[in-house]
Amino acid sequence: MRAKEAYAAKPWMVHYPEGVAEEVEVPEMSVPRAFDKMADQYANKNALIFYGKKITYRKLKELTDSFASALSALGVSKGDTVALYLLNCPQYVIAYFGALKVGAKVTPISPVYTSKEVKHQLEDSEARAIVCEEILYDNVERTGLKLNHVILTDIADYLPSLKKLFGKNALSKAYSGMAAPSQEHVEKAGLLRFQDLLKKYPGPPPPVEINPREDLAALPYTGGTTGLPKAAMITHYNMIALQQQIMAFWPMFEEGNEVVMGFLPFFHIYGQVVVMFNSLVQGFTVVLFTTPDIDDILTAMDRYQASAFFGVPTLFEYLKEYEKTDRVNWKRLKMIACGADTLHESTINAWERRTGAPIMEGYGMTETTAVSHSTPYHRPKSGSFGVPLPGLDAAIVDVDGDQCMPVGEDGELILSGPNIMQGYWRRPDSTKESMMDMDGKRWLRTGDLVRMDEEGYFHFVDRKRDLIKFKGYSVFARHVEEVLYKHPKIKAAGVVGVPDPKVGHLIKAYVVLESDARGKISEEEIMEFCRQNLAHYKVPRIIEFRGELPKTDVGKVSRRELREEMEE
Repeated sequence: MRAKEAYAAKPWMVHYPEGVAEEVEVPEMSVPRAFDKMADQYANKNALIFYGKKITYRKLKELTDSFASALSALGVSKGDTVALYLLNCPQYVIAYFGALKVGAKVTPISPVYTSKEVKHQLEDSEARAIVCEEILYDNVERTGLKLNHVILTDIADYLPSLKKLFGKNALSKAYSGMAAPSQEHVEKAGLLRFQDLLKKYPGPPPPVEINPREDLAALPYTGGTTGLPKAAMITHYNMIALQQQIMAFWPMFEEGNEVVMGFLPFFHIYGQVVVMFNSLVQGFTVVLFTTPDIDDILTAMDRYQASAFFGVPTLFEYLKEYEKTDRVNWKRLKMIACGADTLHESTINAWERRTGAPIMEGYGMTETTAVSHSTPYHRPKSGSFGVPLPGLDAAIVDVDGDQCMPVGEDGELILSGPNIMQGYWRRPDSTKESMMDMDGKRWLRTGDLVRMDEEGYFHFVDRKRDLIKFKGYSVFARHVEEVLYKHPKIKAAGVVGVPDPKVGHLIKAYVVLESDARGKISEEEIMEFCRQNLAHYKVPRIIEFRGELPKTDVGKVSRRELREEMEE
């Protein structure tokens, strides 16, 4: 069988859960219509629980309608961009669905962004309005931009009375040096308050016609597969398609009958789509957390009898050793899922020994509306992030071309399906670089190096941009990191290539040691450990000990920042 035919045959289909079809039917429906349908059907059910504060679907629909009416009255209309510069809170959900109800698109901004980063996203997305946590307003003001509307809100507005002061204190500590603007400044600058708008504009907004296939729902920013951060254009159809794909592939979930922990940040595509959106268009209850406090999360999981837990590798690495992890009966959950980064085998094994429950790995990107692959819950495979979701085509091509690689060989993952973005916002060149045509279909070049085994399971190798060339050899940064993580005294590691005119790149490892090993283990000892476990050309030539390593928004080691530090 030729390589291309091997992927076209979709060998992974054999391992789908019973009854899961090859394709999914995607209804021509907008995101707000899907939400309203659930809100009507489960009106008296709790949609959100925020530190004890409960909001039913009926109430949440009323609030999203009111916010949409307010936006409409302010002149925000179809096609406009509304920025959300918020922590996880009810206002995030209200503003998200409210903006979509007037036909606008949302662009989520990370709360840890600097004013420079905020300015770039506001300008690039052409945002007309921003909904901003009041304690983050300083960063908006420092951009110097004149937005049509700045709407301030405070997480304490939806906290139970006894927790309002605690919430304010926690925020002030987390964002030290930043403070909410005074009432005098609010009035002078013409700023608006979220709660005032909800009171002033009750009732549903004027009807807006939305074309699900063409109209954009979100502009989430990403490093993308090439170049600087840019926005993926996600349509209503992309989001509804992803929800249908997930619902088909995870048949253990019952509509209107699940409780999901909502601590993953909603500004990130994983938390935004898999946790928030997917839950609220299936009638689930989302238990919201502004910050991922482990004790709060574990307590709430037991109290509200959570049925699903979505996390990232650093969280599972922490929980496998945490003294209070056993508070939760993990075997009772329908799903424990991990995404956003590679889960190391040592973490998986330690977790399963501790809890007796498996972790389902998945893979996705902002460009795939969060997910493209998931582990079949009834048949996980060690070292694999699973198989493509129903409705997706997947193949592996050579890094610099479009020829399919034989099964079992490494290459770049390409994807085609209804959840693939339309392209990059205002970046036609980047869109062209990231897309390719093959057999009459439009494919996304993911920039990730993977391989598919004989059973159709996919295995991550590395990011294409993290490939290190040493004397003509290809060295995958992730492979070296995996070996480093096996050292009993290494807590964290990041590997990058240092440009060198003689060999191409020297391999450099940044290493964080466990506290009791610092000052006791030398660079040479780490290199010797690598020599015993790696081919000679993969052994790092430079070791640098660090107290900590830069992390991305979802907690994985940022090789990009390590490279930038090195270049500087």
